[in-house]
Amino acid sequence: MLTRKSGKDVLMYHLTEENFDIEVLRETGAVVVMFYEKWCPKCSMTRPYAEELEEKYRGRVRFCEVEVEESPRLAAVYGADIVPAFLLVRGGAVKAFMKGVVGDEVLEKRLKELL
Repeated sequence: MLTRKSGKDVLMYHLTEENFDIEVLRETGAVVVMFYEKWCPKCSMTRPYAEELEEKYRGRVRFCEVEVEESPRLAAVYGADIVPAFLLVRGGAVKAFMKGVVGDEVLEKRLKELL
């Protein structure tokens, strides 16, 4: 789903329990999943950087989001009890998981390792 955020187009796939397997686990390439809550101020602070990375790595990495209240089973399965949380997957295998506010440099470093 192409969404418009901060005046620019951002391609962020909105995931639910129904489409997570197809969009993430069956994807052969690199995927970043951001677990978030609508009410979470730290999620709102982190989102702009995730959007910048999506724009920078578009075509090489699929960026997705999971709203935890909407998909609590996914949050439980992946341990996203603290938000924001980032799940990094390549070829259907989890390569990294980070909880809480992650520094911009750390997130991009882990993303580069995923490639």
